[in-house]
Amino acid sequence: MMRRVADRNLEIAFSIPIHRLAMFPSLATRTMTEEITAQDLPPISESSAEGGIPPVDTTPGLEEMLRQAELRAEEHHDAWLRAKAETENVRRRGVEEAEKARKFAVESFSTDLLAVKDSLEAALATDAGASLESVKSGVEITLKQLVSVFERHAIQEIDPLGQRFDPNYHQAISMVDAEGEPNTVATVLQKGYLLNERVIRPALVMVVKPR
Repeated sequence: MMRRVADRNLEIAFSIPIHRLAMFPSLATRTMTEEITAQDLPPISESSAEGGIPPVDTTPGLEEMLRQAELRAEEHHDAWLRAKAETENVRRRGVEEAEKARKFAVESFSTDLLAVKDSLEAALATDAGASLESVKSGVEITLKQLVSVFERHAIQEIDPLGQRFDPNYHQAISMVDAEGEPNTVATVLQKGYLLNERVIRPALVMVVKPR
C-alpha cells in the first residue's frame, strides 16, 4: 500500500513543472506515505501555464503609428496627384478634339463640292459656238453631281407642292385663290432643305385660301 502511494506521488511530482515545485517547497517535504491530491496543487495562472513568461506587448508605439499614418497619407496624396493629372489630360484632349471637329466639320462636304465647281468651270470654258442642247446637258450633269453630294451628306430636299401647309417646314408668303384643298401649298417659290432631319431652310410657298 505504501509503495503504491509513493509511486503515485512520484508520477504527480514528475508531471509538475520544476518552476511550480520551486514555488511550493512544502510539497517536497511531504512524506512518501502521504498521497498528494489535486487539492494540494495551486491553481495554474495564465503566466504559469505559459512557463511563467509574461506576454509581450506587440502593439505599435505612438511614434510608429504616426509614421505609418504619414506613409499612407503620402501614398494617397500621390494617387490623387496622378488622378488629377490624368483627368486634366483627358479634358485637354477633349477640348482639342472638339476644336478640330469644329474647324474641319465641313471638310468632307467641301471636298465633294470641289468636283461640282470643276464641272461648272468646264462648262463656262466651252466654245462659244456650243449648242444650247450641249450646254443644257452639261448643266444637268453638274446638277446630278450636286444632288449626289447632298445625298452623301444627309441633305434632303423639301418640295411640298400640293401638300398641307406645315409651318415647321414651310414659310408662306401669301394666300391665293387656286384649285385644291384649302391650306395646301399652291406654289413652291423656293425649295427647302433638311440636314439630318433638321430644317436648314424652310420651303417658300403660296397657300390656297379657305373658301
